[in-house]
Amino acid sequence: MRGENTIQLNDLLIQCVRCRVAQVGDTTSDEAVVFVHGNPGSRFDWYGVLPQVGAFSRAVAPCMPGYGEADHPAEFDYTVEGYARYLDAMLSELAIENVHLVLHDFGGPWGLRWAADNVERVKSVVLTNTGVLEAYHWHKYARIWQTPILGELFQLLTIHPVLRLSLNLDNPKPMPLEFTRRMASHSDWGHKRAVLTLYRNSRSTAALFELVASALSGRNIPCRVIWGQGDLYIPHEYAERQKRYFDAEVISYPDSGHWPMIDEPQRYADDVLEFLRKQCLTTA
Repeated sequence: MRGENTIQLNDLLIQCVRCRVAQVGDTTSDEAVVFVHGNPGSRFDWYGVLPQVGAFSRAVAPCMPGYGEADHPAEFDYTVEGYARYLDAMLSELAIENVHLVLHDFGGPWGLRWAADNVERVKSVVLTNTGVLEAYHWHKYARIWQTPILGELFQLLTIHPVLRLSLNLDNPKPMPLEFTRRMASHSDWGHKRAVLTLYRNSRSTAALFELVASALSGRNIPCRVIWGQGDLYIPHEYAERQKRYFDAEVISYPDSGHWPMIDEPQRYADDVLEFLRKQCLTTA
């Protein structure tokens, strides 16, 4: 068994797409906490909490196709269903059967679509500024990305100074420089193309969440919802709505935006670890 502060990196070839996965804890266990980042994110988004999970559970945090250190191929199926299938194949490769999901941003639709097809394997869920977003209207950047030509031009202009300015204007507090630099370093044209394709394939939020809502409602899956109230991309009102689909408790961060794990890393880690320790020991 590996110590709580030891992160093991593995490069996996799944569906002909290479991804990099960070792991902690007992890598032979068939039960794991699975961290799924959103857009634009990577495995690094979880490093404020991931190492500590290894003290009581196996945990994995991949870079998903088109993001971070994964391949950014043109031919990948950049749809919610495509990512759910990829996640399923990855869990199979890692021999993970029982799952505690920790999701953020577009990791919510990806992970919850997988959960809808594998309800019996889902032991708990942590939702971070994401969830079942029925009747959701896309934010300003999504609408730009969904518009041909305008989306391409906007992406070409999104270099680090522009990215950092945009994020800071939309967040209650400045984002750490290391965070925005890393995000920009992963943003080659393959990544930008992935973002455009994903959002253009995801225009109908009703289509994204109807099946998920039906599959998860009434299952009483334990859930902790953590939401930055200053989120300008997914409004805080959706936090309480998750109680329709999960046995959920909601924790709101008044001074955080869309990335509470970056805005308040210690508080976020404490809240996630408290929940996961209880859930992982319950299912052990």
